[in-house]
Amino acid sequence: MLIVMQKSATEEQIAAVAEQIISLGMRAEVLPGSLRTAIGVMGNTGYVDADQVLLMPGVKEIIHVSKPYKLVSREWRPEDTVVRVGRTEIGGDRPFAVIAGPCSVESEEQALSCAREVKRLGAALFRGGIFKPRTTPYAFRGLGEAGAGILNQVRGSVGLPVVTEVMHVSNLDLVASCADMLQIGTRNMQNCDLLLEAAKTGMPILLKRGMSALLEEFLLAAEYILDAGNGNVVLCERGIRTFETSTRNTLDLNSVALARELSHLPVIVDPSHGTGRASLVKPLSLAARAAGAVGVMVEVHPEPQKALSDGQQSLDFAGFAELAAALSL
Repeated sequence: MLIVMQKSATEEQIAAVAEQIISLGMRAEVLPGSLRTAIGVMGNTGYVDADQVLLMPGVKEIIHVSKPYKLVSREWRPEDTVVRVGRTEIGGDRPFAVIAGPCSVESEEQALSCAREVKRLGAALFRGGIFKPRTTPYAFRGLGEAGAGILNQVRGSVGLPVVTEVMHVSNLDLVASCADMLQIGTRNMQNCDLLLEAAKTGMPILLKRGMSALLEEFLLAAEYILDAGNGNVVLCERGIRTFETSTRNTLDLNSVALARELSHLPVIVDPSHGTGRASLVKPLSLAARAAGAVGVMVEVHPEPQKALSDGQQSLDFAGFAELAAALSL
């Protein structure tokens, strides 16, 4: 439920309404807007008869939020959320954000050379996995703690903010120590314990859509993070599993446009995982921007043919330069 205050409502009137909501056993979140202030009501399990609140001084109207995801919805917050990662801002009318780097951090030389090149070409953030969930247990699964030291070198010597995946609550502190943004991957989108613990760090979170998740389930996963008090969430569409086998996944650009319509959170696209083909990354990046995405996350490797993971979908430096030019970075 949203209580919309009049434009002329005073701070005292807003505080009085919030106190009234709390006295009814619910939570009140004051939501300042460009035109007027609203007060979000949380903790109600059903319809609330709020006639007594409607009669309070300064109250304009009460809106009952229809979506199961309240905090994430545009009913709750009509204006775009902008998420700050280091000095980069993602969302709203900010510049199109490109996150680039290797699927996996393999060595200090590989990570640093890649970070320097993608920064030179206009990338805003560096991506690189140190814990990698793999379909087979025999594939390269990341450097772990040793990789954390390399990511800190990237942050220190190259100066790019770092986003990397956290897979388990037990390694959350380690990952948080070497990253500026935490990635919750497709396999953990509905890992509620991890969502809540990651939210508690207060760090920006990149939430990737589960490979078989409905859009509503995706937005409800984000709701866990916002409900825990962390509104710094960027949604990432990375393709879903369908009957089509010609590409690794089916990149669901429908959901990019719809998520932008339904939610105030910024939405980016991962065309590398969405297609599994390096040759398709550029056209799908352009399509993602046209569909309303505010950024892309792409895999870049100095020598994709030698990559320990996902080489077939990784751009080389020349390929990333072409993408950067196409996106006018």
